[in-house]
Amino acid sequence: MTNSRDQDRKPRGKGPKRPRKPKVDPFSIGELEITDYKDVKMLRRFISDTGKILPRRRTGLSAKNQRRLAGTIKIARQLALVPYTEKLVRR
Repeated sequence: MTNSRDQDRKPRGKGPKRPRKPKVDPFSIGELEITDYKDVKMLRRFISDTGKILPRRRTGLSAKNQRRLAGTIKIARQLALVPYTEKLVRR
């Protein structure tokens, strides 16, 4: 027996799916070097506007390289090459 609510519902359509561009790990192809904590310009690519380390789904890195990158960013933060936070938000 079907419920009257089930009959009123429309199927959820997500719309046309757009093919996504595959993300390529720049460290695995040899384009960048992870362990170079002095390369601030490279590290800024993987840090958000507020100073957080970007997740794997945004960077496209492998799990191993994401862990190595996080460690490199933390070393650069301790040496004051990269700030811990970018903006101080007060309300």
